[in-house]
Amino acid sequence: MIQSLTIILNALPNLLVGAVVTLEITALSVVFGMIGGSLIGIARLSPLVPLRWITRAYVDFFRGTPLLVQIFMIYFGLPALAQSIGIPLRFDRLLAAVVALSLNSAAYIGEIVRAGIQSIEPGQAEAANSLGMSQVQTMRYIIFPQALRRMIPPLGNEFITLLKDTSLVAVIGFEELFRRGQLIVADTYRSFEIYTAVALVYLVLTLAASQFFSRLEVWMNPIKRKKASQKRLSSP
Repeated sequence: MIQSLTIILNALPNLLVGAVVTLEITALSVVFGMIGGSLIGIARLSPLVPLRWITRAYVDFFRGTPLLVQIFMIYFGLPALAQSIGIPLRFDRLLAAVVALSLNSAAYIGEIVRAGIQSIEPGQAEAANSLGMSQVQTMRYIIFPQALRRMIPPLGNEFITLLKDTSLVAVIGFEELFRRGQLIVADTYRSFEIYTAVALVYLVLTLAASQFFSRLEVWMNPIKRKKASQKRLSSP
């Protein structure tokens, strides 16, 4: 038991470095995924039928195929295809990981954005139009701010899912948390202790992310924020 704890403590600094890398790649992927997903979600509601078809096909493809396959397609498949037509193309591991995770995340976030926008009562858009606001102004100032508050819980779930999915980029040799755990196991041959430590680090990260998004949901909702303030004031 003492020996196992010693092994975990010795490996912890290396794993924490991997945890930082995991958070960085998750944050980058969520930012790009949020940008792409917002555009996809709005396009899914467009009156232009071809645009709806294209975005629907994108969402169906990235939600309907394994993320691991998508990582291989981007890291191995795209360079091979480009070279076959005479275009020199090569992804480093970080770029391939961010691209794959961002494209995958954008598909899920696109559906979250679409559902969030559709949850707002149509009468609000009609009232804004009657006041002379354009569709862009209505979306920017009326619809999207309200929809964003409703999107926080599913966006938090997507962030946590993406954080755990970063472990898949270990297959292309990118040294995030899980890959560093694999390398430590290769040196120490203590797989149970090391993978237990890796799992615990992931657990801490996901619990922290869950707490952050719970607080963000309260902060962005005036009613919930008021109730939380009253609860704090009434508590002894």
